[in-house]
Amino acid sequence: MKKVLLIVLALSFSVAGAQTKKKPRKKAKTTAPAPKAEMEAPVVEIPAEELPAAGGEVDDTPINSMSILNAKSPESFRKYRELGMIKQGDSMVSTKVTPLKYGFIEDKDILKSMVVWEIIDMNDKLNQPFYHNEDGLVSQNKSLYQILFDAINDGRIKEVYDDELFTVRLDPEAIQARIKNAVMSDAGIDRLNETGTLTEEEKKEYTNVYETKTENVKVLKIKGMWYIDRRDSQMKYRLLGIAAMGQDPATMGQYGPDGQPLASKDELIDLFWVYYPDAREVLANSVVFNNKNLSSDITFDDLLNARRFSTVIYKSDNGLGNGVIKDYIPRDADAQLEESEAIKAQILQMENDMWNY
Repeated sequence: MKKVLLIVLALSFSVAGAQTKKKPRKKAKTTAPAPKAEMEAPVVEIPAEELPAAGGEVDDTPINSMSILNAKSPESFRKYRELGMIKQGDSMVSTKVTPLKYGFIEDKDILKSMVVWEIIDMNDKLNQPFYHNEDGLVSQNKSLYQILFDAINDGRIKEVYDDELFTVRLDPEAIQARIKNAVMSDAGIDRLNETGTLTEEEKKEYTNVYETKTENVKVLKIKGMWYIDRRDSQMKYRLLGIAAMGQDPATMGQYGPDGQPLASKDELIDLFWVYYPDAREVLANSVVFNNKNLSSDITFDDLLNARRFSTVIYKSDNGLGNGVIKDYIPRDADAQLEESEAIKAQILQMENDMWNY
């Protein structure tokens, strides 16, 4: 009897197990299409005014390198390079350089001195770095004139004067008036005579604006002193002033009764004089173009103080009137160049004479 009961119980358990296995199969058949429905995302229409702008948002991430190779966006790279800031860790650090200050010179320590005025012609191959302008992204090189002009306009350079004697100050407005001239055309004058007044659109149409731009400034003037320092027994040079020369906008586009231009492109004027010590901080943070290595860190302050340029002396304080060579040697270019070289030789002789005292 026990064996019969065990067999009956075993058969009942097997039938129950078979029924429980069949139930999942029925559910699987009914729920099989469900995953396909979940994969199809619903289509939602977004109003045009809520779409992002075509250019997207500007990436303003602080830069952690002054190389364009590591920049995340041109906008942030230009912004923080202009500010002179760089990210190091969790803080922002300034990359601006403070130029090495000139030492104090006692009057009694100047054994002998001579002040000279020189011309830097940027058509000379050696002087072309003073004239070079870059794209502003890979390199921020600008011409020396453009750097001085921008710094004057934004107030970083304040010691700006009308002449080489540094007597009459110039403000940015006066400099703008000196480098830009607006002239009414003949057609505009005729129109004004007809109607009596001109609209703003007509003023723009009939007004010609002449401006001395950076590509027109190819000549610089510098003023400096050569002196013998008794303490160091050395001949030294100290740059005192720098000027930009360009065409006079007041004569641009102007013609005389004979139909000829009032001034030629070779007639240049001093646009402004900058007292050099006030410009040193700006120039010490302005990199000079180097065709051998774009990643070099040579600055205009380094270049000027080291006298890495070619010049022609046009004036000296030699006691002959105001010292301008062309005034006491007129109408002879060859003799004027010879006099310039003679003054250079005189400066070198000052150092040789130092050892005779």
